Amino acid sequence: MIQTKTPVRVRYIHTDKMGIVYHSHYLAWFEAGRSEFFRELGTPYTEVEKKGISLPVIEAHLQYKNPAYYDQLIVVHTILKEIPKGARIKIYYKIYDEESKKVLVEGYTVHGVINKKGKPSRMPLWLKNILQEKNK
Repeated sequence: MIQTKTPVRVRYIHTDKMGIVYHSHYLAWFEAGRSEFFRELGTPYTEVEKKGISLPVIEAHLQYKNPAYYDQLIVVHTILKEIPKGARIKIYYKIYDEESKKVLVEGYTVHGVINKKGKPSRMPLWLKNILQEKNK
């Protein structure tokens, strides 16, 4: 299992009229966690794309547990539970309040692996090797 933690401060723009974080912002925070995940692997997503691979989101699931509010410090916990075997990678997330550790949202995203021509492809060996090395 490979995991990273990314702190995020809730800004006013993230909230709705009720002062609660609007639901779609959690997906943006999943993306922030995912970007930091790849960066901490030593392979920022820009490098993945330069090597001819894209990982578009093909599925997303969120389960809302508790609301987040303006100025709250939250943490996006990003987790890769298993090394991908085929043309998909599933990444899990848990967003929680930094102070209380109360879980706000849990979910996952599934990403297809596509090559420069936009065709499905298996996870490239170089990336699979990085994931396996970090999983030790």
